[in-house]
Amino acid sequence: MTLRHQDAAAPAVEPAGGVTTSPPPPARPRRMGRSAERSGGYLPYLVPGVLLFIAVIAVPVVMNVGISFTKWQGVGDPEWTGVDQYQKLLTDETFWLSFRNNLALILAMAVVPTFLGLLLATALFDVVSKKHPRTTTALRAAFYLPQVLPAAVAGIVWTWILHPEFGGMNAFLRLVGLDSWAQNWLGDENTALLSVMGVLVWIQIGYPLVIFMAGLQRVDPQLYEAAALDGASWWRRMWSITVPQIRQEIFVVLLTCTIAALKSFDKIFVLTRGGPGGSTLTPAYFSFQNFFEKANVGYGAAIATVLAAIIVVLSFLFLRAQNREER
Repeated sequence: MTLRHQDAAAPAVEPAGGVTTSPPPPARPRRMGRSAERSGGYLPYLVPGVLLFIAVIAVPVVMNVGISFTKWQGVGDPEWTGVDQYQKLLTDETFWLSFRNNLALILAMAVVPTFLGLLLATALFDVVSKKHPRTTTALRAAFYLPQVLPAAVAGIVWTWILHPEFGGMNAFLRLVGLDSWAQNWLGDENTALLSVMGVLVWIQIGYPLVIFMAGLQRVDPQLYEAAALDGASWWRRMWSITVPQIRQEIFVVLLTCTIAALKSFDKIFVLTRGGPGGSTLTPAYFSFQNFFEKANVGYGAAIATVLAAIIVVLSFLFLRAQNREER
């Protein structure tokens, strides 16, 4: 019987049937898991971002929390006061007034733009885009334009428009015979907050519109066709198909717009400086006043800390509700 040539270290084995077999190959060394390899490859790229996060966010937040437990005017040595600044917040009527105003800004920057953006996005996507796609693109860009304008530019333009003497708003009202409606829109406590809310709706409405139109791209058109065949109206199709299908986009818009409303500072600074009489004051601007105008840094830090804590808790609740909806 002729045997096949084998390696000297691994002789061939001939079973009883007469067929020559080779020994199993040597075991290969175990390799690292794919996830471990990937994480190891990504770590060098994460280091700059982590360092930047620590320097720009983590360290200032820790310093701000520490300052909030002191009485400090920005120079000299801080005086430790414990929780006195937070106790002062509980009885500060101006602080609570700023939060009531912020609720109105949430309505103007989150609730109303989300609702109007949903209506406009559905109308543009369902009615205009099918027949006039170029018109849809132009309208979408026009609605989004206030978002890309600097807040200072938008604020100054609206300050001119709402000026009581030579502003465009009062000039238009006088032109159409509504002289009695002319107001000092930003200088009257009764109209200042409503005027600011109107400006914020104008600025914010383009953001949800663009997000919702992007979300509508992934909705199956057959759903609308089937609903139309069943006799569903346009409103019925929007509430029964559009809203459930882009629920994730709605969550994102509500969360980001609410956070933006809570942090409102630049528009208030340009339009009203928190006045008149604190009618447009927000916690962010109230904190700024204590930091830089009143030199009460410890109190300003306490206001900023409370505001940051509210934003973190609100974000957690939003994300938790979103995860529950996904399940």
